Amino acid sequence: MFSQLNIRIGFFLAKRQIRRSSLWTTVLIIFVMFFTFLNLVVVTGILVGLIQGAIDAVRTHYTSDVIVSTLSDKTYIENSPEIIRIVKSLPEVEAVTARYLEGGTLEANYKTRSNEKEKPNIAPASIVGINPAEEDAVTGISRFVVEGEYLSTTDYDQVLVGAYLDKKYLQFDSPGFSSLENIAPGVKIRLKVGGVEREVTVKGIIKAKVDEVSLRAFMVDSQLRSMIGRGDYNVDEISVKLKSGTDPALVRDILIKNGAGRVAKVQTYADAQPKFIKDIADTFALLGNVLSSIGLVVASITIFIVIFINAITRRKFIGILKGIGISEQAIEISYIMQSFFYAFVGSLIGVIVLYAFLEPAVSAHPIDFPFSDGILVAPISGTLLRVGLLMLTTIIAGFIPARLIVRKNTLDSILGRN
Repeated sequence: MFSQLNIRIGFFLAKRQIRRSSLWTTVLIIFVMFFTFLNLVVVTGILVGLIQGAIDAVRTHYTSDVIVSTLSDKTYIENSPEIIRIVKSLPEVEAVTARYLEGGTLEANYKTRSNEKEKPNIAPASIVGINPAEEDAVTGISRFVVEGEYLSTTDYDQVLVGAYLDKKYLQFDSPGFSSLENIAPGVKIRLKVGGVEREVTVKGIIKAKVDEVSLRAFMVDSQLRSMIGRGDYNVDEISVKLKSGTDPALVRDILIKNGAGRVAKVQTYADAQPKFIKDIADTFALLGNVLSSIGLVVASITIFIVIFINAITRRKFIGILKGIGISEQAIEISYIMQSFFYAFVGSLIGVIVLYAFLEPAVSAHPIDFPFSDGILVAPISGTLLRVGLLMLTTIIAGFIPARLIVRKNTLDSILGRN
């Protein structure tokens, strides 16, 4: 253990050395530490945020906080009106939307097809019946209408078509994926669902980075209910938006205790996430840590070289210090404190820049990835862990060269002999 006297002397020597150092050298080393800190935190944060952005989008614009869906062996949620009544009675609930969901097809260009041998322009789609106001209150999907207008409760024979069903919005051409051509707001298409065929008008095109939005066609729930003969008002999905600060697991458990779990699948947004999404998030976090480690090694080498050169050029001075009775420990402590100073100041600047500028800026203006709006994930606990790792690595990198020089024979150091 270092004695208190050695620590005090080491602190004095470190402060004296830093004050007498070149200002530009000090600034340069601090900037190396600053960028190393950002590399440690931001690279991992962006990679994890890419997936987290997709997860947040699904939560915000599809599942919401709690989702009740059809059991695998059922075609709808039995006793849906009672479940919806229970959900709406809970004080933790802010808004609820119920959806009818049925497989169907959309057909475009049927009026311009020249002969029966010509292949019809048909695309399979999930047809969703919604209450437009309730759906928008929960998921805010009206913001994603890129052409035309959002639905209103009186829009019969009108549909919103997901952008992935419109060929002009697709960025790939797959033989196994069908889409519609020449559609736009005001254009009529054929909708076939539940054995019923109807001509409807495209009211708008809706595009979101959530497949459950962009791969579906939306219409007013009362009309779809009549087309599929669902007079019992049993729906296929119920998304529940909770008040801020409410634990989704609490509401999930309440619904299960009230019997909803016997007739439907009741999940929080986290429960509903596919396992491969979680695996991808873990993989990206690991990849970010690997990349960040490279920067940590570079910073360590930088500190090692700086301290080593500094100690080499001050061998005579170190020898004199030892000659007048300054212990080796005190001299080593002085170089450890120099390393600590560089890492601490660089990390402090990094933390300020991260939480005062970078994180708010990325939150306000997410990174536009093709399949998600990427955010910067930088929890305080993870950041502090990386700061500690940077400090420890830097201190070790400063101690080793100091130890190598200080162990030299005192007389040899004073006389400059090898």
